[in-house]
Amino acid sequence: MRIGQLARAAGVSPRSVRHYEQAGLITSTRAANGYRVFDERALRRVRNISFLLAAGLTLRDVEHFLECLDGDVAGAPPAPAKLEVARARLRVVEERLAAQTRLRDRLAQMVREAEAVCASTVPDHG
Repeated sequence: MRIGQLARAAGVSPRSVRHYEQAGLITSTRAANGYRVFDERALRRVRNISFLLAAGLTLRDVEHFLECLDGDVAGAPPAPAKLEVARARLRVVEERLAAQTRLRDRLAQMVREAEAVCASTVPDHG
């Protein structure tokens, strides 16, 4: 199948398919006209890559799952090394979330303080 067909069937963009190929996660051959041609195995791989990315992993993280990408990633029992990759990514996400929460809290405090200043400087016409 060609890149557009693969992308539509997997629910991703052709650009994503090219990106996955550049990362070495999928492979293609070239037709006589130069078009990329993917086999049926690529469809499962792209779906699994998409699943892992949607779960918060990065393409670099997905590289650790190469030997699993042709099977059922969602339902497969986790290997300890793969589970550690997911745990490490979860720690990064939690750290980022905590940083964003601190940032939100600081901004909310600034807004409250600014609103209080504005409220105290409004003349009373009563």
